[in-house]
Amino acid sequence: MRPSDQIEASLNPLTSPSLKSWGDTPKNRPLPQNNVIVECGWGRLAFAHTFTSNTNIADVLADEKAGYRDLAIYLRDPHVVVAKAPQELFIDPSFTYRLLLTDWDPPVHHDRPYLIRSLNPTTDIEAVNRIYRARGMVVVDEGFLRQTNRAKAITYYVAEDKQTGRVLGVSMGIDHGLAFADPENGSSLWALAVDPQAPHPGIGVALVNHIAEGFYAKGRSFMDVSVMHDNTEAIGLYEHMGFHQVPVFCVKNKNAINETLFTASAPDEHRLNPYATVITDEARRRGIRVDVLDPVDNYFRLSFGGRSVTCRESLSDLTSAIAMSQCADKATCYRLFSRAGLRVPAQQVAASPAANHAFLEQYGALVVKPAVGEQGAGITMDVTTKNELEDALQHAAQVHHKVILEEMVQGDDVRIVVIDDEVVAAAVRRPPEVVGTGRHSILELVHKQSRRREQATGGESRIPLDDELNRTVANAGYTLDDILPTGESLVVRRTANLHTGGTIHDITPDVHPELKAAAIEAARVLNIPVVGLDLLVPDYHKPDYVIIEANERPGLANHEPQPTAERFVDMLFPQSKTRNPNR
Repeated sequence: MRPSDQIEASLNPLTSPSLKSWGDTPKNRPLPQNNVIVECGWGRLAFAHTFTSNTNIADVLADEKAGYRDLAIYLRDPHVVVAKAPQELFIDPSFTYRLLLTDWDPPVHHDRPYLIRSLNPTTDIEAVNRIYRARGMVVVDEGFLRQTNRAKAITYYVAEDKQTGRVLGVSMGIDHGLAFADPENGSSLWALAVDPQAPHPGIGVALVNHIAEGFYAKGRSFMDVSVMHDNTEAIGLYEHMGFHQVPVFCVKNKNAINETLFTASAPDEHRLNPYATVITDEARRRGIRVDVLDPVDNYFRLSFGGRSVTCRESLSDLTSAIAMSQCADKATCYRLFSRAGLRVPAQQVAASPAANHAFLEQYGALVVKPAVGEQGAGITMDVTTKNELEDALQHAAQVHHKVILEEMVQGDDVRIVVIDDEVVAAAVRRPPEVVGTGRHSILELVHKQSRRREQATGGESRIPLDDELNRTVANAGYTLDDILPTGESLVVRRTANLHTGGTIHDITPDVHPELKAAAIEAARVLNIPVVGLDLLVPDYHKPDYVIIEANERPGLANHEPQPTAERFVDMLFPQSKTRNPNR
């Protein structure tokens, strides 16, 4: 029998209690337990086919706690449940996919640079919620996670990097047999999330397979998973793993967390990039009007209380043309910062070959970059020979006619965001790297990593296949066709810019006060209300630094969990402030 035929047979309404229809006074209920609710830490999961009435389901959802996401699944009559409270409930626009375990063949595992294990309540809570925040998901109640060993029907699993010990992914399984003695002998997978900056491929698949193997070993018949209807990548992944769609529906509450699922965005707002969207979402949450002026270049207008401000992402009317032009020209920024006593690397504008070669000889290694440019375009790092210098000059000149030669300073690349003379976020940016599997070529690993970065950033980050990639890999002694040994890490670009595949890691609580003070002073020198300062530091816990650039339009979406968009809207419309003052 084909899997699809087996699924159809398993969903026969004459034999499957999950699809029989009933009114508010059912008789001869086949399930041994009624009104089953499972607490999951991020909300409650109501197994609707165990409930005695549609009204009871609606009543349970009405008791949702603030900040949680409850849902009901396996509804026989989802439209009837919504009709009980049409202003409060909606049918979730998700699909349910089922993996039949009765004849499933567990996959053969290759050696992986990470392991899958049960969650450790003592050490993993912060890491798990960090991943959920990064994915825009509801965090799990810490008290619940500490008691997971007592919840027999629920198991949380994490993926841990063998080399660093960092938690890279998390998922949760529910055993329906233990939850309510399910006569269908089922199970389900929930809250699957992978760190968007995880360096290894296949973590999500490994977590799914691990949970499936556990339920398979216990003799469960199937494992279900709910996935958003427009998450084509996840749907393709589940189908490739043998999952098939089944007619199972969810109902949720119309709360702030679910708002995008039951309300239409403003015209063209869905076409804005993540850096604009994070601001317009915050504005709409406060009741501020959003008018999209140009979705291609991300211009929008915010209006509240008789005041209107036009923005392009985090650039607003409040930034003057002078401040913007100063940021745009890296040579101008360098001179202004240097005169103000801020530390900057040695720098000069590219001139004659003799002058360029003399500067290279003086400093040994250079960064070559266009004087005007963004998103890492035209930059070449660690230029050490005359031939490399000539190539780098040509590369930069394709972006802007004026090219800067800069002393190559070793250290971490730190971005500090200053809004209204206050440091709101700080992050260390790292260049893209791949980790060997012993089976894939470096080029294949780059493709996989680039796809993950693109998915995690809404298409904003990817690793370009260009001369800089080839040069970086060659300098490490490899070609793109070489197989990278298992577990070996390889940096494939020297620049840490997010748009060229770099990753960004929050360090706001840990950055040295002098680095914050330097960033605030730089913002004041430029007389700019919102700015991202790029620093090179040997250790962000210490005071040493050089400032290399200022960005008048920093990407606020890159700095979760810091409230960058919230502070930006605070600055534009102080009277709209709603935040907790202790946050």
